[in-house]
Amino acid sequence: MHLHQIKLTQFKNYETAEFVFSHRLNCFVGKNGMGKTNLLDSIYYLCMCKSHRGVNDRNVMQHGSDFFRVEGYFHNSDGGDLEKKNRKDKIVAKVQPSKKKVFEKNDVEYQKLSEHIGFLPVVIIVPDDTSLATEGSEERRRFLDNTLSQLDKNYLKNLITYNKVLKQRNSALKKFAETRTFNPDLLETYDSQLLEPAKVISEKRKEFIEQFRPVFKSFYQIICNGQEKVDCAYRSNIGTNDYKDLLTESREKDRILARTTCGIHKDDLNFKIGGHLIRKFGSQGQLKSFILALKLAQYDFLKKNHTTNPILLLDDIFDKLDEVRVQQLIQLILEKDFGQVFITDTHENRVEEIIKKFDADFKKFFIEDGEGKSD
Repeated sequence: MHLHQIKLTQFKNYETAEFVFSHRLNCFVGKNGMGKTNLLDSIYYLCMCKSHRGVNDRNVMQHGSDFFRVEGYFHNSDGGDLEKKNRKDKIVAKVQPSKKKVFEKNDVEYQKLSEHIGFLPVVIIVPDDTSLATEGSEERRRFLDNTLSQLDKNYLKNLITYNKVLKQRNSALKKFAETRTFNPDLLETYDSQLLEPAKVISEKRKEFIEQFRPVFKSFYQIICNGQEKVDCAYRSNIGTNDYKDLLTESREKDRILARTTCGIHKDDLNFKIGGHLIRKFGSQGQLKSFILALKLAQYDFLKKNHTTNPILLLDDIFDKLDEVRVQQLIQLILEKDFGQVFITDTHENRVEEIIKKFDADFKKFFIEDGEGKSD
């Protein structure tokens, strides 16, 4: 599946704009602050129903407006039978922050946004992805959830259920603290509702890491030319323990802290290089290569387990790697058939000069103040 055309209305700094893309490689060039990353984000929004930055829709909408609209036309180019190969889909996002967000597929509105997640798989690589390794466990859980939600509707359904019940349980604990009361029967009700989704999520995450680890390690070896050994491991405070027992045992602690202290919302990934945690012992170069390998492995995993090739979004990759590494990355992308790729760069011809060496289909867009024109 590739994005053939996109139309933006009042999306960030784009008042109105329209782009027609190459099915293979697309590069957005221009100075910082012109809207290159915003254009990438509009593509991500069509795929995931939200900004990749995790900001409120009010911050996605152009300043001074009261709505925004993103319209994309996708063509299936991933083989399969003739009917699927010739399929064309129109996806529209209509957003007024004070009203219900509307997503449509071929002019038919989704009843739930979760129905759309996974239809258009996507992977985005941005400069601040290093937070995956350096920040708290929430970032790494988001990586797990982002990957698995694009592949498994049941996983996403259970994740939504778990988060909803967890929010209710935490709200009850907070109210107990404020009113100096306690209702163990109410917590017991919430606990019973957490058990099944927690089991499903934990098992799926464990299965994912087992399949993901060798792919990730392989990509890192390619990027660093086999000079270092890396690993990632799933860590959960549930583990082999019975979650029901853990909730019961931690109830007094939860009451005191006014929050749920155990569960899959505390899961983490241990990222290691040379047997040590990379956030403590990795250099900047190792950290950037590590994160890049993670994201490329994420793409490969989605591609192998999905009927549609993911879209790959690369934001300011020269900030992450030197020019030699970027050339190696682009060569890797072309040789391994990464499908449709979008790249941003502040240098007008830098990416183009690399791509020309590989004779690939390519289109360049000059972006300035929320407007773009193709070369």
